[in-house]
Amino acid sequence: MASTTEFSRTLSLLRQERGVSQRTAAADLGISQALLSHYENGIREPGLSFVVKACDYYHVSADFILGRTLSREGSMLTSEEVLNAAEPGNILQGSVLATLQSKLLSGAIGVLFGLLGKLGDKAAINTAAGYLGSAVYQLYRHLYRTAGSNEAYFSLDPAACTMGTADADMKLSEVQYARALRAQAAKKAEFPDLSPEALTAAYPGRCQSLTQVLSTADARLNALTTEK
Repeated sequence: MASTTEFSRTLSLLRQERGVSQRTAAADLGISQALLSHYENGIREPGLSFVVKACDYYHVSADFILGRTLSREGSMLTSEEVLNAAEPGNILQGSVLATLQSKLLSGAIGVLFGLLGKLGDKAAINTAAGYLGSAVYQLYRHLYRTAGSNEAYFSLDPAACTMGTADADMKLSEVQYARALRAQAAKKAEFPDLSPEALTAAYPGRCQSLTQVLSTADARLNALTTEK
């Protein structure tokens, strides 16, 4: 995940690279110098509209300014896509990192279910949904509990929840999902083309989200298994 530190550092370096003062940049971006200073020093997190303005002002991609890629132009997500991820009234609006992660995961999951839909196996689709549903349930319930909300809202007993019931369901769903895919392979079913070229053509835009999610997860998981 991109950090506020990475964003503020990049924002400051881009201004210096352009050779303008904080006062000039702030005026061009339509904010006060004090607010820009807060952004550049990581004191405050900007809203989405500012990120879009900054991307246009410095002619860089959204992923670059958020510290997610070294490519200035070849972004996984454009500034417009980041902005459009937050609909009017959406609680994510104004939170850059939350909106970016939501956009990435939404796009990646869309591609996954699109591919499963082409395969046409109901068991694979339902078990994949069950796996992801339990993951969302677990994360939301942690948030719900920590916020001090009444857990009587849920039918699953709090003790059972904390003992890994959702984790067990996810693992079972994963087993059933893999079994369904193997059954399709045994029947010589035609699997969708998973080459980068085919995915990009079939899912323009969303394929970039899948690529970013897979790349980030792969690096994180690899770090866990790599000796220090």
